[in-house]
Amino acid sequence: MIFRDRPFAVWGSPLVTLLLALIVLGTDAGGLATRLRGLQFDAYSRADPRFYEDTARTGHPVRLLEIDPASVARFGAWPWPHAALASVVEGLTRHGASVVVLVGRIERPDPLAGRNLAGLIPAGPSFDAARHTVEQLPSPDTALATALAGTKAVTGFVFDATEAAHPPQLKADIALEGARSPLSRLPEGQNAAGSLPLIEAASAGVGALTLAIDADGRVRRMPLAWHYADKAVPSLDAEVLRLIAPADKAGKVVLRSDDGNSGFLGGLPGVMAVETAAGALATAPDGSVWLAFAGPNPHRLIAASAVLSEDLPTNALAHAVVYIGDPSERALTPNGARPVAEIHAEAAENLLLGSVLRRPTAAEQGELLCLLLVGIGCSLLIARTGVRVAALGVVAVSAAVAYGAWHIFVSQHVLFDALGLVVALALVWATGAVARGIEIWRMRSALKRAFTDVLPKRVINVIARQPEPMKLDGETRTVTYLACGVRGFAELASSFRGDPAAFTRLIQRVLDPLMTQALNHGGAIDRMTADGFTAFWNAPLDDPEHAVHACEAAMGMMEAIAQTNDVITHERRIDGVALDPVEIGVGLSSGPAIAGGFKVHGRTAYSVNGDCAALAARIQQLSAQYGPAVIVSEDTRKAAERGFAFLEVDYIAPEHHEDPVKLYAMLGNPVMRASPKFRALATFHDHIFQSLRDQQWQKARELIAQCRKLSGASQKLYDMHLARIAYFQENPPGPDWDGAFRQILQ
Repeated sequence: MIFRDRPFAVWGSPLVTLLLALIVLGTDAGGLATRLRGLQFDAYSRADPRFYEDTARTGHPVRLLEIDPASVARFGAWPWPHAALASVVEGLTRHGASVVVLVGRIERPDPLAGRNLAGLIPAGPSFDAARHTVEQLPSPDTALATALAGTKAVTGFVFDATEAAHPPQLKADIALEGARSPLSRLPEGQNAAGSLPLIEAASAGVGALTLAIDADGRVRRMPLAWHYADKAVPSLDAEVLRLIAPADKAGKVVLRSDDGNSGFLGGLPGVMAVETAAGALATAPDGSVWLAFAGPNPHRLIAASAVLSEDLPTNALAHAVVYIGDPSERALTPNGARPVAEIHAEAAENLLLGSVLRRPTAAEQGELLCLLLVGIGCSLLIARTGVRVAALGVVAVSAAVAYGAWHIFVSQHVLFDALGLVVALALVWATGAVARGIEIWRMRSALKRAFTDVLPKRVINVIARQPEPMKLDGETRTVTYLACGVRGFAELASSFRGDPAAFTRLIQRVLDPLMTQALNHGGAIDRMTADGFTAFWNAPLDDPEHAVHACEAAMGMMEAIAQTNDVITHERRIDGVALDPVEIGVGLSSGPAIAGGFKVHGRTAYSVNGDCAALAARIQQLSAQYGPAVIVSEDTRKAAERGFAFLEVDYIAPEHHEDPVKLYAMLGNPVMRASPKFRALATFHDHIFQSLRDQQWQKARELIAQCRKLSGASQKLYDMHLARIAYFQENPPGPDWDGAFRQILQ
């Protein structure tokens, strides 16, 4: 099973994080999902903004009244007196504007009305005539209402008003189309406050001014309808749509319900689309549209001074929709702070051109489902292969999702939330990585306590990450086994009889660098003895070059003992006698063995057992009689021959071993193997052992005599073989002798 060898924290923690991420993103807890989604969509909007296109081709150019310096010089800073505003509306009407939209609520009478100014005239009969004349001046409020009545004017109301005000006088309701009403999904408005009754009465349309502001304070969507007084009421932009709708639409805005068939699993009925002159435009379930911002553009502006000075051609604003608003009233958008009136103008452009961004109703469910599947996959990867492979998977999936989201935005204007998925997936991976890191740390600490002086650090780190190789139950593996011991150990110990502490320090100084060489070359320490230790390769981790690495360790041991002897030969025992160099013997053998371990008293022991281990120990015991320190079996020579120079030194039949074994002395690296001296010596040895197998004793003696003269020859080795020849001459082995020397094991 995938999770069988993994603690719960490693695979359970990512799943818990995944569940929390799904809940947070699905419920938009704390507005986090909205904020992440907003960051991505804002980046997309800035990287690929909507190309500004004049809506004149739709029959209704959209313009924004610019409060230019000339108009400010004439009427002062905004807000302007109602009489001035009336002049602007009349000018727009004269130049052909079909809809004038006041982006703001006119909630108070103009303070410059005659009746208000009359109160400023001093009392007394001498001022009565003047007071009467001022009181009879035309009302600027009436003038503005008259100007608005002369065109299709849209004024607004707000929700959540704090002051006492009359409710708005709606001109039309939103038409809902579908089997199930989406009213409950519309944003709910309360405490609505409209403009002056006189102004609203003169208006052709009255709509809500309230913007849809996301949790991070930015405007990305424009609502078309609100839930107020148990019915759907239009927004300012919906009223504009209604007033410019073609005749066959009967002057109404229609919101089409999805009848609760949204997403993969359905749900409450919401708004699916709005019917416009550009056709049906997709909306969010709450009846809002996602805006594709083009940003400020001078072609959208019409100077107020030009309207008032009659500088414009007669039909310069034919059928135009002109927005008038306070330039200082601003709201945050993906492109920064923009005047609210300009935001409404962009919304009108989106609706007329059909360029609104689309976010399918099923998008959120699809995003959550994608996160669920990918998050589970990430957890499985962490449990199965580790955090590194999982990280590659997370990066690959994140890159694919990010590219896909960007591609469909650019090509289809579809919004898909990739950032929320990527962030959640990164958290899932990070949770698994932390849990895995803690588990590795705990495992490594436990392994270090049990195997600090037994396994190499590399092996401990690998097993801590992937404990599967550490099969304590037992397995058969082909290993290379090394046995190392101090030659003449008993005599050496006897010479330190008067100073046992010095002897202990000496043995530690000798064995410590030798064991370090074994560990540094990937070996695992198996057993410690009084005079040495054993080690093995290719367990518990696979090591295809185990024989080579074991031979490299043996060569390193010879260098280490030489360095140790350079130091200790300059020291003396307590009795003043100088220390002699310490000799070591190393035996190597390769072959099948049973590798496994067990736990006793809280400690874990790991070892290998087999003929190769027994043979290596026996070879180490015999190594002293051959001269060279490192002796290997034939299997080890075959596995490591390309890297070292081996010279045949014996052919023995060890106890409890089925077949005789050839032994080889390891004399150096491939450079030595290629040298003429070594090749000559190897040739002589081939002939010597062939002569011995053929029982040609005299010829073997003559060949040995010639070898003694060669550089690098071991005199101790040849003395041994001459003694054997003398023995076999007196005790002939018989015609069926296989050439193995067995009596040396007696």
